Amino acid sequence: MQKIPTVFVRDFDNNPAHVLPEVTPGCEWVLTGEGQATRKYDGTCVMLDEAGKWWARREVKPRKPVPPNYAVLSVDTETGKTIGWEPIDQSSFAKFHAEALQAAGPSERTAGTFELIGPKVNGNPEEVDVHRLVEHAAAQHVSVPELTFDGIRSTVLALAAVDGCEGIVWHHTDGRMAKIKARDFPKA
Repeated sequence: MQKIPTVFVRDFDNNPAHVLPEVTPGCEWVLTGEGQATRKYDGTCVMLDEAGKWWARREVKPRKPVPPNYAVLSVDTETGKTIGWEPIDQSSFAKFHAEALQAAGPSERTAGTFELIGPKVNGNPEEVDVHRLVEHAAAQHVSVPELTFDGIRSTVLALAAVDGCEGIVWHHTDGRMAKIKARDFPKA
């Protein structure tokens, strides 16, 4: 899974980097209504590969060594971070991932990506009582009535105000994705 592009261009001249009312090249399809909008869960991304092995997404800062058995996907040209996967058993989230699998009980899982959420993951912004896995392919659909900068900002901030929703991920039928987070917009 490659890093998902942000719908709008980031303004890296400011800290934190917020978005500008300019579409990131390659994400124009979002504003033409070609994708399905889904809730962006706030946890950590994990993947079950075709061989049945679990991986945790990890970003490595510039000039830091990558962990053993790390599968590099790409390097972010803006931040210099290396994006990739590490085996879940060597991840700092291994224990919570095991708890999520145990809580789910025996089940047939298909290969794909999931969001690990729970009390010990990123401060539990999803406010759940137990660790669990949310399949990205089955994420909750959301409605974005106006596909403009202001309309998307309004929808994302409204969702965040209701229950802390991190943001929205759009899924195109051809596999492309794009995202936006509530924190991408400056506080008014």
